[in-house]
Formats: sequence, C-alpha cells, structure tokens
Amino acid sequence: MIVNRMRRWSVATKQFLLMFAVTLAIFAFLAASNYVQASKLFKSQMMDHAQTMTVRTNQFLDSYLDNGQNILLLLSTRSNYLEASREEELTEFLRSVAETNSTIVKTLYIVSSDGKVFSSSQVRYEVLGNPALPAIYQQASQSYAAMVSQPYDSPLSGHTVAIARPVQNNHGRQIGVAVVELDLDKLYRRMSEISMVNQTFAILSDQGKLVLYDRSSDLLPSEPHSYMTVLPEEFIGKLTELSYGSGELAGPKGQLITFKSGQNRLGWNLVLLSEESYFFRNLSALLDTYVTAGIFMLLVLLAITFMLSRLLTRPIRLLALRMDQVRNLESVPLAPVRRYDEIGSLTRSFNSMMKRIQSLLARNKEMEERKKSLELKVLQSQIAPHFLYNTLATIGSLARQQRITEVNKTIRALVGVLEFTFDRVSEYVSVREELKGLELYMEIQKIRYGAGFRFICEVEEEALELPILKLTLQPIVENSVFHGILPKGGAEGEIRVRGEIRNGKLRFVVRDNGAGMEQSRLQGLLSSQGHAPLKERLTGIGVSNVHERIRLYFGDGFGLRIRSRKEIGTVIVITLPASLPESFCPTGNRLDTPDGER
Repeated sequence: MIVNRMRRWSVATKQFLLMFAVTLAIFAFLAASNYVQASKLFKSQMMDHAQTMTVRTNQFLDSYLDNGQNILLLLSTRSNYLEASREEELTEFLRSVAETNSTIVKTLYIVSSDGKVFSSSQVRYEVLGNPALPAIYQQASQSYAAMVSQPYDSPLSGHTVAIARPVQNNHGRQIGVAVVELDLDKLYRRMSEISMVNQTFAILSDQGKLVLYDRSSDLLPSEPHSYMTVLPEEFIGKLTELSYGSGELAGPKGQLITFKSGQNRLGWNLVLLSEESYFFRNLSALLDTYVTAGIFMLLVLLAITFMLSRLLTRPIRLLALRMDQVRNLESVPLAPVRRYDEIGSLTRSFNSMMKRIQSLLARNKEMEERKKSLELKVLQSQIAPHFLYNTLATIGSLARQQRITEVNKTIRALVGVLEFTFDRVSEYVSVREELKGLELYMEIQKIRYGAGFRFICEVEEEALELPILKLTLQPIVENSVFHGILPKGGAEGEIRVRGEIRNGKLRFVVRDNGAGMEQSRLQGLLSSQGHAPLKERLTGIGVSNVHERIRLYFGDGFGLRIRSRKEIGTVIVITLPASLPESFCPTGNRLDTPDGER
C-alpha cells in the first residue's frame, strides 16, 4: 500500500528528497570549514612561536658579534708588541686569548702592514697558511669599525666567518689588522640545542652565501652521492629569494613552512624550516572526529543519491536510451512502464508513438519493396521488339543462305538468352552464369554485325562462384557495342571484360576501344538522363539502372565508375561485395544445352 502511494508521488515530492540531500551536504561543508579555520588558528600560533624563536636566536647571534668585537678591541691594545717586533710575546698573547674565548673563537690573527702574519696557532699557520687573509686585510683596511666577512673555508678553522678591524698605534696610524675566525662548529651545536623537534635552520649572509645549516636534518635536500647533507645551489637560491616572514617551500619529505628573519647585526638572515604536517599534529583528535562524521554523512549521501537515481534518473536514462535507438525503428523495444507519475505518463506516450511509427514504417517499407520488385520485373520483361525482330530476321536470312550451322547456333543462343533473362526466381546468379548469358548475347551480336570486333572475357577462377545481381554485365557490354564499337564502324573493335577479387571486393572492368564520349556526357550517364533508350536493347535495363540497383542492394560504397575519352574508348569499373548472401545458392550450368553446345 505504501509502495503504491510512493509510486504516485509527483516529481516535486521527489525533488524535496533531493533538497534534503543538498542540505546535508551544506552541513558537511560547514563542518569542513570549521576544521580549516581551526587549522589556520593553530598554524598562526605556531608561526608566532617561530617568530619568538627567531628573535631569541638573533639575540644569541648578536652576542657573537659583541664578543668578537671585544676580542678585537683587546687585540688592539697590544699594538706596542707589533711596533716593537716582540713577535714571540705577540704570538703567546694571541694563543692565550684564543684559549680564553674558545667557546667563540677558533683562530686569531694579527696581520702587520708589511704583510707578516701572527696567529694563535703559529706553527700550523706557517705549515698550512691561509689564502683568505689578504682579502680580509684589504676589506678591513678600508673600514673604521669591525667588518664581517663572507663565509669561507680556512685551513686552520674549517668553514668559518671572520670579524676584523684595523689596529692603530698611539698616533692613530694603522699598523695592521686584527682578525677573529669564529668557531662555527660550536655555534652549530648551540643552534641544534635550541631548535624545536621537526624543525631545522639555515643562516645566510647578506650576499646569499650559506653561513651555517643543520647538516644532520633530513628535512633539507642534499646533493646526490654526498656523505653528509650538502645543500644544492638551487635550494640555497630559493632560501635567498624567500620573503621576510612566513612562507612555504618544497622539501624532500613534503612541504615546509618557513620563517625568515631580517638581517641581524652580523648582516645574516636566519631561516627556520618546519614540516607542514608538524603544525597539524595536535589536531589529530579533531581530525578523527571530523573524519568519522564525514564518513557517516558520506554514507547517508550515497544512500540518498542511489535512491534518487532509481526514482528519477534511471527511468529518464532508459527513456532517453530508447529515443537514441530511433535510428533503427524496426528493432526498438518498448520502454517498461512501472511508474504512475509524470515520467510514467511520458513513457506510455513514447511507447504509443513508437508503435504508430513502426506500423507506418512497416506498411511503407512493404509498399516500397513491392514497387521496386514490380519495376524490376517490368524492366526485365521489356524485351525490345526490334531486338527480337532483327534477330529473327537474321535467322531467316541465314536460312535462305543455307547456313544451317549458323542458324542453329543463333537459335540456341537466343533461347539461352531468353531463358537466362526470364527463367530465374532469385535476383542473384553466380558470376559463371552471368558470363555464360553474356557470351550467348555476344554471339548473337557477332552474327548480326559480323566478326569485325572481338569480345574477350578474363575472370579469376575464385570469382566465378561468387554471387552477382542478374543482368549486371549484359547492359554494360550492350552499351559498349551500340555506343562504342558500332558508331566507329566495328572494324578492329574490342570489348574486354576483366574480373578479380581485390581488398575483399569483387571488381569488374569493362573496356572498349570505341568512339568514347565527352566529359559533359559522362556526368549524366549514371543518372536517369543518360543515353536515350535504344530500340535494339535486349531489355529496358540501362547503365544508370545497373548503378542504382547495386547501390540499392549493397550501399553507397558500391556501384559504377566511368572514364572515357573521345575516339579512344571507355572504361567502366563495377564494384560489388565479394560475399555470398544467405539466400544465394548456385544453380549449376543451366545455360548449357543438352548436347553441350550453346
């Protein structure tokens, strides 16, 4: 009872169910939006924390600069050692200061104006040297205050950065340059201690050179085949191009959240990098809740969608499918009617319309087939009286001349032609039978008009048993005789028929060396306005009729093609399918006379 009521619901009622599903989807969207907002809030809190860490780290780096400057000032107080050439005391003093400030300093130098270098590790320096000192001396000489070099590799200190300033005597004259090479390894360990979990760092100079980075972090990319993490130049360039503040950068393990600070007193930029997934780690509980709710809503939505599909879309699709099948009206099944609403009424109307259309088409097809059958029978039965009269007159003339053999041959040929033309129920004959009928017809024409022209037939053996529409070749050859050979006098005339199977098609080529025709006449030869009817024709079937019959039975891909040149000849190509119809059955050599003669 309830099911019957539901079937009578209108489309508007079912539309209400659809709106319910849409409302449910809106609630799902709101839940997802709340989750996104919560994620953004947590991300903002994490970015504030990163900014705080950046400020603290920069303060720590600034203390490096202050300590380095203090050491430089301490070294400047011993300018008298340099002026008095007290080299041993100066070297000992440098070693003592380096040991005292070993948490910051790696190596100390004083370079005199004459180029002599004093180091806190004098022996090692004299062995290894330091090729970076001349450039540092040149830069520091041009500065009144402490300067910070770009990062470089020192033979004594490894990867380092130098802080340098001029050394002046009591009279204010520059007598050398003091250089402090910072211990970046200890700075690296200190940075690693204050870094957060799932976070790494990189420090860039004011010229985009890499000062320090976390070599043990798997968040940073590395050059292939390197023992430790070696940042690719492309990645360093991306770090340099980052804008100040927060940003994003692709890393080897996924997207990275970045925070880049402004330059500190050393002229360096600190870049903190964290895994994006780390920002959402504390949202896992909230995410699980939303996922559970989302799965539930998805199941409900799928159930409603399936129900609506069966109630609304499926019947409409079935009806549309039936409409698409209207191309073949004879085999269109009627749409089942299981509804009592507007769609059910539409389906019943469609079925009623299809029944009326199919009935009208069946009647029309039956009438057309009967009409075509009658027209073909009329054409085949239209034996031209002049053909019979002239053939009988030829027989009479031969009899008066006592040419009994030729009279007998002509009578047998005429009987065979008439038998082939009328005594056939099927529209199809084999190629062998069609050729036999054609040869009998050509014997009559040769006897009537003399042996001045030749008829040659060359057909492949495998094509002889294939089916062909009856009276396909005879009208074409007849056209060659009366419009090609005879108008040219008949002497040395030749008609050649060649048949073959090519690319799955049966093809005949009828060629003559007769009078030919002009191009303007060719254009109308395959239409009903072709040659005027001949009194001498065997039947009323002409070239245009053969072309239309072939297209009617086999389709537009088959038929006749004609080429001709005036006074040279004509070629007609006939294309047929090389397959047997179900109704075709070869009848054997019915055209043979009892004694084997034609």
